[in-house]
Amino acid sequence: MPTWGSNREMGAIADRDPSPLLTATAALADEEIVSRVQAGEHALFEILMRRHNQRLYRAARAIVRDETEIEDVLQQTYMNAFSHLRQFEARSQFSTWLTRILINEASRRRRKLQRAPAGGSTVDVFDEQAAAPRPMEPNPEHRAYASELRRVLEDAVDSLPGSYRIVFMLRDVEGMSTSETALALGLADEAVKTRLHRGRAMIRRAVRERLGSVAADAFPFHAPRCDRVVSAVLNWIPSSPDR
Repeated sequence: MPTWGSNREMGAIADRDPSPLLTATAALADEEIVSRVQAGEHALFEILMRRHNQRLYRAARAIVRDETEIEDVLQQTYMNAFSHLRQFEARSQFSTWLTRILINEASRRRRKLQRAPAGGSTVDVFDEQAAAPRPMEPNPEHRAYASELRRVLEDAVDSLPGSYRIVFMLRDVEGMSTSETALALGLADEAVKTRLHRGRAMIRRAVRERLGSVAADAFPFHAPRCDRVVSAVLNWIPSSPDR
């Protein structure tokens, strides 16, 4: 696990308003900022972190799915990126290069989390198909998104034609079998399957149309957490080797 700076050092950086720096460099491309960091303007690395924190958080969360580990994954990703920054040759976008580093680090952390002692040794028991995610206590933001998603789904189901809606409710909501549903509605099994298939397709379209704005705001990486990661990495940079 990476070493974090002292609370006083981290607080001093986190409390600093980054907006002037962000504003002054808003028009600069990632590659230009990278070149300047490589040339010794290490403070500009903050811009790269703040630009890409949201994407990397979501990518890390998709792999690790453990909120207690994600900040460490992001911090180590930035440390790895800074240490190997001269290897970036602009053959791809910097965001792509950075995301690959994140995926490697998150995958490494996931394997570590999935190891369990067996016979006195540590054995990697991770199985992509069988591994169950750790249950996470939903925070207020997640509860709000879940509530919104539920409303979207309910509205989509309500918008179905009645003959499709009842089949969907009996099959997918109540869990009745095809034959049970057919018997209850006086339909042939094939008719139930056809209506369920079409009803699901209608729901998918309705949900896609409604979810654009909701999905864009899902899994936010809020400012205090962003500041902690940025502060820890900036605190590490001056003391890293060959800097």
